[in-house]
Amino acid sequence: QVRPVESGGGLVQAGGSLRLSCAASRSISSINTMGWYRQAPRNEREKVASITSGGSTNYANSVKGRFTISRDNAKNTVYLQMNSLKPEDTAVYYCYAGVLWNPTYWGQGTQVTVSS
Repeated sequence: QVRPVESGGGLVQAGGSLRLSCAASRSISSINTMGWYRQAPRNEREKVASITSGGSTNYANSVKGRFTISRDNAKNTVYLQMNSLKPEDTAVYYCYAGVLWNPTYWGQGTQVTVSS
């Protein structure tokens, strides 16, 4: 089992930056994919970014060029660096472990609020 635990959310002004962290309960080096989804009020959960064990990354079009996902296998942690934040990025961000865009394990979520 993998228990992702997110941290780093908060309140930031538009144009600002935040870095989310996702710490796993065990080694992530053998996990096919880790990544992030987000869910805004009244919206469905949507893909944000993912990274495979080989380092391949994928991003939603809405965040390309602004968000960067990375992983540190030595720390069993995945990061999501979010720059040039917009009010529409406001959501609960969920870390997952799984295969490509198919989560097997979810974190509890961390709130990101971007004020205009």
